[in-house]
Amino acid sequence: MEDFARAVEDGLKLSKRLVLPGGVPPPRPPAGMDRALSVAAPDAAAAALLLPSAPTAYAVVTDPAAVDTPDVPSYQPYVYGRLDPPALIPLQMKEVDLSVECSLDVAQVTVRARWWLHCITRSRECDVRLVVPMGEQGSILGAEVTVGRWSYKTQVTEVEEHTAVNYATDSGGLLKPQMFFLTMPQVEGGADIFATFRWSQKLLYDNGRFSVHIPFRFPYFVNPLPKVFMKREKIQLIVNSGFSKEVLLQGTSHPLKEKGRQSEKLSFLHEAIVENWSTKDFQFSYSVYSGDLSGGVLVQPSTLRDYDDRDRFCIFLLPGSGNRKVFRKAVVFVVDTSESMQGKPLENVKHAVSTALSELVQGDYFNIIAFNDELHSFSSCLEQVNNITIASATDWMNSNLVAGGGTDIMHPLSEAMALLSSAHDVLPQIYLMTDGSVDDEHDICQTLKTELVNRGSKSPRISTFGLGSYCNHYFLRMLASLGKGHYDAALDTGSIESRILKWFRRASSTIVANISIDAMAHLDEFEVDSEYIPDISATSPLCVSGKYQGKLPDTVKAKGYLADMKEISIELKVQHIKEIPLDKCFGSTADCSSDSKGMAFCGQTTGEKGVKYGSMKELARLLPEHLSEKTPSTGSAYLIDISTSACSVIKLSIQNSIPSEYTSMVLLQTYEEKVDATQKVKQKVKGHKVPVEVRIPLHGLKLGFGDKAATRENTIAGFRDVKPPKSVILKKAAGCCNQLAECCCCCMCCIKACNRMNDQCAILMTQVCAALACLGCYECCSEVCCGGSES
Repeated sequence: MEDFARAVEDGLKLSKRLVLPGGVPPPRPPAGMDRALSVAAPDAAAAALLLPSAPTAYAVVTDPAAVDTPDVPSYQPYVYGRLDPPALIPLQMKEVDLSVECSLDVAQVTVRARWWLHCITRSRECDVRLVVPMGEQGSILGAEVTVGRWSYKTQVTEVEEHTAVNYATDSGGLLKPQMFFLTMPQVEGGADIFATFRWSQKLLYDNGRFSVHIPFRFPYFVNPLPKVFMKREKIQLIVNSGFSKEVLLQGTSHPLKEKGRQSEKLSFLHEAIVENWSTKDFQFSYSVYSGDLSGGVLVQPSTLRDYDDRDRFCIFLLPGSGNRKVFRKAVVFVVDTSESMQGKPLENVKHAVSTALSELVQGDYFNIIAFNDELHSFSSCLEQVNNITIASATDWMNSNLVAGGGTDIMHPLSEAMALLSSAHDVLPQIYLMTDGSVDDEHDICQTLKTELVNRGSKSPRISTFGLGSYCNHYFLRMLASLGKGHYDAALDTGSIESRILKWFRRASSTIVANISIDAMAHLDEFEVDSEYIPDISATSPLCVSGKYQGKLPDTVKAKGYLADMKEISIELKVQHIKEIPLDKCFGSTADCSSDSKGMAFCGQTTGEKGVKYGSMKELARLLPEHLSEKTPSTGSAYLIDISTSACSVIKLSIQNSIPSEYTSMVLLQTYEEKVDATQKVKQKVKGHKVPVEVRIPLHGLKLGFGDKAATRENTIAGFRDVKPPKSVILKKAAGCCNQLAECCCCCMCCIKACNRMNDQCAILMTQVCAALACLGCYECCSEVCCGGSES
């Protein structure tokens, strides 16, 4: 994102040429910010001020001569040349409307905004880039943009193999995780841009409190002049807790007025004329009164949009605010140390594992396995947690976790399973961290599934963490589902440590294990979306959704075991609801954004009394191409053939606006003529041409299939903030002469000084530069041909 921040900095400098209506200059930055922007290479703090912290529109300027006010020319001096890369000038925003609907543990967010292309003269055109930052596990659902007679909207469509794609990667997609963007081509200066964005994100949960956090902090340079434009800010909030218990409001960042309260549904509104747009993110928190484990079953009939006629259910369990005892653990960390992990990725993983070790308590056991082509273990058996063993493990990691070799996942997982076979009276857990994709992923799932089934309730919990974009996130998600564990990922090196710790704390805080739902006796069919029902963690609610056929009783019992091995039974009341759209809550949480996706590797598994684990929703999390064999009827492997699977994936993907292996998200560009409905009908009857839709593909929204070739070659650029290394020849060619050119020739002061040189001085400088160039070429040739030897 440094290049993006530098482009915005160049755009802000260009915007100083503007003279806005009334003859006043553009708004000035806050005190202290000018100094940060004036640095040639801004540090991380200064660059962060230039990154979008709310929905923002930018003019993509390649010709600086086009920068001027649309209505009244400012008659600034003409600027020659072109900008490469282009500058990004933030556009002034006229309206913004934020709508948030919180249902269970998911928030559906809609933002409507209007911008004005105030920096390009009306006789010129430029591209406009819209950037929308999203919250925790944000997943874009759709976007609609209108510019004059041109309209744009996103749509998930089936991939046509014969269709050639020639559009650039900057047409739209993800700039970084949780940051979506679209580029509108050739917008006329002075035009208004109307946009609507919809996305879903997870609610944060902490000690019985739900909270939503939405980027809504607008910088100073998007505020139009207060005397020219009236700024109206509107925020709507709806809370559907899903429980009949009392909802307690905990806090809000913006002044909200309660408009209505019906049972578990609350609505709030904030609408005001403001001098400046919001300068803080929107935050809202609430809690559902629950002193202990509680929950409910939400039921909703099928709709016409569903691919089958079965009803949908959701089982929701809250850990409560009580201090339940956490299971004692036997933990094995399985860390990928292949060559592609060198540098920051491996260092951040080591720091995270060291912190995780320090959070283990007396009575826990642990071990560490480092793997690449070979396998190295900290100890031949599980070690008890104490200060001495933790310090020894940290020293061992510093000396043995060295990047090198390839990637072999099956061997270390089998070793971890063997280590945990001797664990008694503890909850065995495996934490796998890898950045690679391997050829035997299907065999790994089948082998581990057989092993876990044979061990029964004492089987290890397998949690997986994906590093970068070259690992198969679908395989890791399925592996965690098989092992009743948790999955997470990091796509940039800066977030590795924090996300690993959050993932570890969630997976290691188990308070109820081996959960079963007593709901099958009265049903013809009962299908659960996940492979198995995971354990309840003290740090997050448990949500299990699926389909059923039959009639549910008024109450359902969920049973499990506590840390002291006592059985617990939780009575869940069945509620038939209409307000909460369950299909949107769980159809949109497949997390196609980038940081979490899933797939159905092993198809469905039929259990007792017609219970099925692994529904079509898992298939919507995408079958890989190499799983093209037909499924046997035993249910232990595949249940349906690939053609049926692909058809179901396509239907669910289009229905829920989630890109899949067989679908992709595109931007439809349409030109709309100003004719009424009757004229449109007449034109169609007479054979007139209807405006043709242009499909522009969006990129980066289907991350997660893995890259086996990059894994075999140990490519280290699998992170968004890591650039591929340059070749040795290019490095040698860009020697001292190149550095001298960057220091001198690109400096405006030096250029002005050269213009004032006399002829003799210019000749001398030319000869010196030629001599330095010869020395540089000699150095390059000696390094490439002779290996840098003195001979």
